[in-house]
Amino acid sequence: MFIKIIGIICGVYVAYGLTLFSVQRLFMYPRRYAQPPHEPVQVENMEKVWLKTSRGRVEAWYVPSLIASGTGSAKRPAVIFSHGNGELIDHCVHEFLPYTDMGIDLLLVEYPGYGRSEGRPSQRAITETFTAAYDWLVNKKDIDVTRIMAHGRSVGGGAACALAKEREIRCLILQSTFTGAKQFARGYLLPGFLVLDKFNNIRVLEKYEGPVLIMHGKYDEIIHFKNGLRLSEAAANSKLISYNCHHNDCPPDADIYWKDIKKFLRENAITH
Repeated sequence: MFIKIIGIICGVYVAYGLTLFSVQRLFMYPRRYAQPPHEPVQVENMEKVWLKTSRGRVEAWYVPSLIASGTGSAKRPAVIFSHGNGELIDHCVHEFLPYTDMGIDLLLVEYPGYGRSEGRPSQRAITETFTAAYDWLVNKKDIDVTRIMAHGRSVGGGAACALAKEREIRCLILQSTFTGAKQFARGYLLPGFLVLDKFNNIRVLEKYEGPVLIMHGKYDEIIHFKNGLRLSEAAANSKLISYNCHHNDCPPDADIYWKDIKKFLRENAITH
């Protein structure tokens, strides 16, 4: 009887694991929350770009700055932004326009399968999309290719790190980002090797030589603050800024947030 009970428990656990394994990307990329809004977003001077990937066309929005960066160069720096898993570029563009006020061009890249974009999200598909976005950006005549940054929020930090592994990124800004996705399997009492999209961000930072700004909420209940600490420790040239907030209300003060970013960019000669 004891052996039968153990067998039943093992069978239930295996079935549980297989079920979660098959639906894990629905948890990681909850596209039901990321449908395009009915009203189109209007941003002055914005260009809509369709990136060609092996999985179909993916949308990106490019907002060039009309202000010189103040570095003496005729060409401008640029930032590639990757959003959280329950967002769209539609939700983020106005929030990140302050970059353009600093003389930095802004490129917001969608995930495959999100919004109006084709394909399905996965680490491989997202990496391909963001490298395509980078390659599109470096062909812009007004862009200083030595000053291209990546800014990722939450799961978008995984996209930013994946891009930094494939292309020359001057600096990274990681906001509420995890060290790696395998840790989330433990919350479901499952081994990490079952995670399909591992986004091993800490491994990327261990090899990344550029400056890294890590911004994290002290009370983040989704991606615990210890992730920010470990990422900061892994990077050779990092700055960690903590905020008194959780995950979905980070940053708590937009003015302080942008002052922190501006200071980081000045210290690393992206802007003056």
